[in-house]
Amino acid sequence: MKVDLRKSLFILPNLFTLSSVLCGYYAILILSDRSTSDDFYRAALLIIFALFFDGIDGRVARLTRTQTAIGVQLDSLADVISFGVAPAILVYYWSLVELGTVGMLIGFVYVASGAIRLARFNVVSTTDDGQPRKPGKYTQGLPIPAAAGILISIVVANTLTGKLPFSPVIISGLVIMLSVFMVSAMPFRSFKDLRLSWRTVLLVSTALGVTVWIALEIHPSMALVWLLSAYVIIGILESLVALMNKARNGMDRADQRSL
Repeated sequence: MKVDLRKSLFILPNLFTLSSVLCGYYAILILSDRSTSDDFYRAALLIIFALFFDGIDGRVARLTRTQTAIGVQLDSLADVISFGVAPAILVYYWSLVELGTVGMLIGFVYVASGAIRLARFNVVSTTDDGQPRKPGKYTQGLPIPAAAGILISIVVANTLTGKLPFSPVIISGLVIMLSVFMVSAMPFRSFKDLRLSWRTVLLVSTALGVTVWIALEIHPSMALVWLLSAYVIIGILESLVALMNKARNGMDRADQRSL
């Protein structure tokens, strides 16, 4: 019996995607019982592993040329579990539970925003016949893995460094802010079709330089908090630059019409 190696390669990226789901599912199981600080830390680490598997599956699919429509849909469904539901439950029991029903609703807003963002991504990233498009330089709205990464990195840093100044009110504000960024039209770099330019090199070099300084001078766990936050800051700055350029071009066209 001959095995079609080409067809078997299609299974490989999906295995990484399902590994991400397993990590998110296991994190939820850990949090379903009475959670301790160790449970929060273990669940956060599992979601970090989910981030690792999520970052690999798409690259494996592109390297092996096994991108499929079902792979795009499966990846988004996996992200809802691993980076939507799991982080929301983690942050709820870690902090938002003190706000009662309000905390529960804030966690739901995060999950709903992530699901909306992923549904929009699926529509934009596929053609009319359902086939995946070539990834672009930017993606619309904050990717849900980045949003989840910020939340879980704070939990990890809090566990390793002691009590950080993050009250439930501050965490709820952060969750709402990340939710807004996910459903916004702000462009964020996808790093899937990265083209080097002087601005890209400057931004990435600055972010990495500060990350190394924070890891050495403050604590390694805080470096991940900063690095993911820097990704959001870069997206905000690039959006402001784009808006200023658009406004400047509009003024230039208005001046030309007046002449």
